[in-house]
Amino acid sequence: MTESILRALSMAFAMGWEILWPLILGFALSAVVQAVVSHREMARLLPNDRPRSIATALALGAASSSCSYAAVALARALFRKGANFTAAMAFEMASTNLVAELSIIMLAFLGWELTLAEFVGAPIMVGLLVLLFRRFLSWELLEEAKTQADKGIAGRMEGHAEMDMSVTEGTLWQRMTSEKGLTAISHYFVMDWAAVWLDIVGGLLIAGALAAWVPPDFWQSFFLVDHPLVAKLWGPIVGPLVAVVSFVCSVGNIPLAAVLWNGGISFGGVIAFIFADLIILPILNIYRKYYGLKMAGFLFVTFYAAMAGAALVVELIFGVLGLVPAQRNARVAEASITWDYTTWLNIAFVILAGLLVWRFLKTGGPAMLRMMNRSAAPGHSH
Repeated sequence: MTESILRALSMAFAMGWEILWPLILGFALSAVVQAVVSHREMARLLPNDRPRSIATALALGAASSSCSYAAVALARALFRKGANFTAAMAFEMASTNLVAELSIIMLAFLGWELTLAEFVGAPIMVGLLVLLFRRFLSWELLEEAKTQADKGIAGRMEGHAEMDMSVTEGTLWQRMTSEKGLTAISHYFVMDWAAVWLDIVGGLLIAGALAAWVPPDFWQSFFLVDHPLVAKLWGPIVGPLVAVVSFVCSVGNIPLAAVLWNGGISFGGVIAFIFADLIILPILNIYRKYYGLKMAGFLFVTFYAAMAGAALVVELIFGVLGLVPAQRNARVAEASITWDYTTWLNIAFVILAGLLVWRFLKTGGPAMLRMMNRSAAPGHSH
């Protein structure tokens, strides 16, 4: 028993070591983008569900934090300030599927084909969601959701979502290198880490346990590997359901996706699983608090349909183009530290992280960090 636990922890550590520098790089890039992109105009830029607003929502989402909880909280804040509900949900999807840190971690774990598939599939998923909302979202349900949203019931990361530390004066380089800009970058960097570290650690531990304890025969049977055509249909259907009960979101679900991919889930199934971080059980409960039980159920059904549908489309497109990898070589390895490029990059980026944390501590960051799970006052900024 002890040996099997140590093996699972060893594999979790190995995966964490492999993605340490990509994680720091991804969060640093995200922090830079957030520091120069203001939240103040977001609601004004998302007035309806027309293509221009949806495209803007995708761009704004890609420039935000990858934390699923912060994305959900910010989407409600935008909705309360007058943004179109459909556009707010498109923003929410983009902020967990089109951000820089996600692509970097996917490249490290899953390879370029699945990374490309994620970025092709995300806009397709949003497009399907828009069509579903136009067809099935009633005015009465939307009004009920707005009434519930205006109650301001706390979920998670409201304070993080409502704080706007962006710098808007000067050129892009001046914003990034100014005292205020560097401080904003350090604050976003640390707060994003604080928002998702539990998901990342949880994802690594779950992935390590599954890789160490679950035999390959189980995965092959569960994912219908012996029936290739059926497996392509089954993967996108079952992928989101596995995500729902995994409780892991944001970039934390990528290690688990690697285990599922090696285990035999279809190409589209992996994509559907990654998409589904916005319908895990804790977030469904937040939807209930934010918008009411009926809307939470509506979001689950429509999100699930859009996620599975987009994954099926991606499976078809990449299959026709011959871009589905023949070998399943996701990075799920035993623990080992050698003086290779990974170790040197980890050291370099840990130093960078240390400098950002030092600035965070010296510029009032801890006080702001304590506000992350509190609802900030309307219009609050820093």
